[in-house]
Amino acid sequence: MDDAGHVVLRKRLTRDALMPFMTQLPPVLIGMEACGGAHYWARRFRAHGHTAQLIAPQFVKPYVQSHTNDPGDAEAICEAVTRPTMRFVPSKEGTQHDRQALHRARERVVKARTALVNEIRG
Repeated sequence: MDDAGHVVLRKRLTRDALMPFMTQLPPVLIGMEACGGAHYWARRFRAHGHTAQLIAPQFVKPYVQSHTNDPGDAEAICEAVTRPTMRFVPSKEGTQHDRQALHRARERVVKARTALVNEIRG
């Protein structure tokens, strides 16, 4: 969308075709719904000079105008990202994801150890 809110480009892309397409564009603002994969894509887009903003799903939902589908969600995200009072999710770096994975693995080991101790005692 442009600054006035009019649709400039409506294009359906596969995952493999996304990055070659984005490298051809001049730097633009990209809005995405925050999820685990969105942080990865935000890092990739920023590496090519784009500005990537992540929005929590609960902040996008009020802008969905009909039943949820990909084109409708994309329009809702476009509308939400242009709002001046919108709160964005800070994107995580790769090291933060690695650290989070280590914490989750440790949590599973502690949980399994506790279960085994309780089983032996029982």
